[in-house]
Amino acid sequence: MNNKSIIETQYYTFAEPPGEVPLKCGQKLGPITQAYETYGELNADKSNAILVFHALTGDAHAAGYHKGADKPGWWDNMIGSGKAFDTDKYFVICANVLGSCKGTTGPASIDPKTKKPYALTYPMVTIEDMTLVQKYLIDHLGIEKLLCCVGGSMGGLLALKWTIMFPDAAHSAILIATNYRHTAQQIALHEVARQAIISDPHWNNGNYYGGALPATGLSLSRMIAHITYMSEESMEKKFGRKLQDKETVGYDFKTDFEVESYLKYRGSSFVDRFDANSYLYLSKALDYFDLCEGRKLSDVLSPIEAKFLIITFSSDWLYPSYQSRELVRALKTNDVDVSYLEIESNYGHDAFLVETESQARLISSYLKRVWKERVI
Repeated sequence: MNNKSIIETQYYTFAEPPGEVPLKCGQKLGPITQAYETYGELNADKSNAILVFHALTGDAHAAGYHKGADKPGWWDNMIGSGKAFDTDKYFVICANVLGSCKGTTGPASIDPKTKKPYALTYPMVTIEDMTLVQKYLIDHLGIEKLLCCVGGSMGGLLALKWTIMFPDAAHSAILIATNYRHTAQQIALHEVARQAIISDPHWNNGNYYGGALPATGLSLSRMIAHITYMSEESMEKKFGRKLQDKETVGYDFKTDFEVESYLKYRGSSFVDRFDANSYLYLSKALDYFDLCEGRKLSDVLSPIEAKFLIITFSSDWLYPSYQSRELVRALKTNDVDVSYLEIESNYGHDAFLVETESQARLISSYLKRVWKERVI
């Protein structure tokens, strides 16, 4: 696979009634359509598969190009021939998570019972549910054990959960810029973002499909989120106090600074590509995530059989390194083979998408090691 490879999204539909998938909330969901993409070739014994989990507003399009598109997949600099996830060696899979709006069944999907979008009748989904649904896909592909499951941010939570829910279904895991539970600060930031959407009069209690979108609320929500993805140093370096298309401040409430213009652009462009209800559901799923749920972390991790590589970034204040170090200690308590590295970076949480050169060296070397151990 090269940088100009044309990739087609594929779809897998399952859980037709009465075989709906049971969810953690107590409800069932089905049928479910899951969007996914694959890169490289699955070998004869199906031992070279790597499952990539995307972040909160990501999608299945991790690498290559869609036909007619100029922009590659969100991790194209990491997945491909000769890259960290070398598609000359590995078969890489990326699926859109349950509850999203990028091809997998979510609140914007049509409920077959009503022939209308689910909206808020869509059941509350969790990280566990998303992981379970992706296991259905891997089973469908006939893969018994992954060489590796990997994810950054929310994707890291999914990769971690996979190793606990299906301990014999992954030889290794790579967790990047993630943690094992959402903290009060992380929940608080999400709640402010959700309230921005809910307070928009066009949200209409989630029933805005076919009408005016809650664009103002969703845009504001994304602006809030984007601040958490950057570090103070990266914002200062990129914007400082530079003015936007003017020589002096206007002493009014119009846009003065470049950073204001940037956030507004990020917010408005997000409205064009993401569903407001999906953002509510997925952010809530993150907030519900607590690996321990009242238990000792080391006890929860006891089923794990996979080896781990855990990567953090020095300026990530959204998922700070200390949270991953707590996870590393708990894994070592269980004699899990775990490698940990904090990368010096001023990009904040977004570093997992930006600092690809440092990550590529680490991941490429790590995968060579686990592949060698896997085939012995």
